[in-house]
Amino acid sequence: MSAAPKSRLGRGLGGLIAAAKTAPQPHADAQLDHGGPHAAPVPPAGAPGYAEIAVTAIEPSPYQARREIPPDQLNELAESIRSEGLLQPIVVRKVGEKFQLIAGERRWRAFQQLSLKAIPARVVEASNASSAALGLIENLQREGLNPIEEAHGYASLIRDFDLTQETAAERVGRNRATVANALRLLQLDAELQGFVAKSLLSVGHAKVLLGVEDEAQRTVLGRRVIEQGLSVRATEKLTLAAKASGGGVPAKRAKRGVGAKDSAAVEAIEKKLTSHLGARVGIVHTPKRGRIVIEYRGNDDLQRLLEKLGIEA
Repeated sequence: MSAAPKSRLGRGLGGLIAAAKTAPQPHADAQLDHGGPHAAPVPPAGAPGYAEIAVTAIEPSPYQARREIPPDQLNELAESIRSEGLLQPIVVRKVGEKFQLIAGERRWRAFQQLSLKAIPARVVEASNASSAALGLIENLQREGLNPIEEAHGYASLIRDFDLTQETAAERVGRNRATVANALRLLQLDAELQGFVAKSLLSVGHAKVLLGVEDEAQRTVLGRRVIEQGLSVRATEKLTLAAKASGGGVPAKRAKRGVGAKDSAAVEAIEKKLTSHLGARVGIVHTPKRGRIVIEYRGNDDLQRLLEKLGIEA
């Protein structure tokens, strides 16, 4: 019989939290009632380190890698908690008079959204470095981070706690090459990082673009990839052609019926709309008529675009 596959994150969040020292249970005045019929289940009676903590007594972790929590995901989680209760307590540590989140920011924010007074929590003692690593591991295991957030998480571990890439990788159960490749994404300028974070460019596209040394040229090529919907293979050919032409970006074929001057103006508008909407935009223009095509990925992305455009679904 073959051995069970090993988790890519080693011990995982549960194992690392279990290894942390359980802190004394908070004073009884933190054991508040949830208020209302939608209370989350209370942890097992007498379980060491578990308590219900006032939602207002908790603060987010300064080491949180996640930059954004999509409203639709938060709404979905809140509705799940409303109907089924909280299935897994958050993890916190005591810092001064407050409790600082280690794992479970989305659950905590969902409780805020539901106006619940207290939330079940496990209280542990953890150093700053351990707290940061545990928070990053939870996000990685739940696959809730985009590639840029993941890269910033690794960078924070290395920068804030003076770790090597290898040590940071060990902390979160990844290999060093994975961490090194993720960190390379932070060499992209802010615009291209935004495109990767929004999945307008894949990590594969980003790796190809990183082969272009000139930052300005790299950005122009990245925009071109989005505008034309190029594959990673096509992007490789585009960058090779740009290098062969002495660094200039290969000219895009002029749109039928559009002069060179008008074509350049249309391209500029496409770029502005793509950047503004966070979605690939194509314009077909002639002096008498034209159309604008906005691409989206799934219902949630469509809803986001409608809200961005001020349109009620």
